[in-house]
Amino acid sequence: MSDAPELVHLTIADQVATITLDSPHNRNALSKQLVGELAAHLTTADADADARVIVIRSADRVFCSGADLGEAAAGGMEQGAFALVALQRQIATASKPVVVRVAGPVRAGGLGIVGAADIVLAAESVTFALTEVRLALAPAAISVSLLPRLTDRAAADTFLTGRTFDAAEAASIGFITRAVADDDLDAAIDALVGEICKGYPQGLRETKKLLNHDLVARIDALGPSVARQSADLFGSDEAKAAMTAFLTKKK
Repeated sequence: MSDAPELVHLTIADQVATITLDSPHNRNALSKQLVGELAAHLTTADADADARVIVIRSADRVFCSGADLGEAAAGGMEQGAFALVALQRQIATASKPVVVRVAGPVRAGGLGIVGAADIVLAAESVTFALTEVRLALAPAAISVSLLPRLTDRAAADTFLTGRTFDAAEAASIGFITRAVADDDLDAAIDALVGEICKGYPQGLRETKKLLNHDLVARIDALGPSVARQSADLFGSDEAKAAMTAFLTKKK
């Protein structure tokens, strides 16, 4: 057993399983520990008969800063890339609807959680960016869930520029379900899960299968190749140099 503090928490109450990302030291970066704990809590929540919907949220201002570049620079991302593909599949195939509450910035790999979720609500002040190209990388592993959500033009714009865009634009191009006023986010989430909880478990499960059939098939078909591409890119000299420069600049 590890003595490291838990980075992801699970609570279940009133038919809602809430999974909270709580790794403020690296802005909820997708470290091996965080991804592993998130996957484990998803399994527990999905198996709990008292839960009818799963909500993923962050404890702090940032939802997710993307890959843990410290881990990536030190030891590569082969395990991490395959784990991220598996996490997206787990979200898409969960028997219960997965709702993501976004109250703070989302960058790069963190958008894989957003892409795989069934419904995503974000505060209007939230910003998003696929910054991989600026680190000699590509959003390969998360492309399995993101590309089906976007038009080709929107994908090219956001993937190739690495630019920051707001929640209103994210909703308009399909990254998220809708943007709501910051002060209304929690009320909107409560109203949404309240409506979902009116559904019967069988109805929710089978409807989600219909909705995600093509997405799951895409993950199964392309997951291994995009995970390998991602791992190879993280291990390249160009990306290592870019990540080292970025981490040095942050210090």
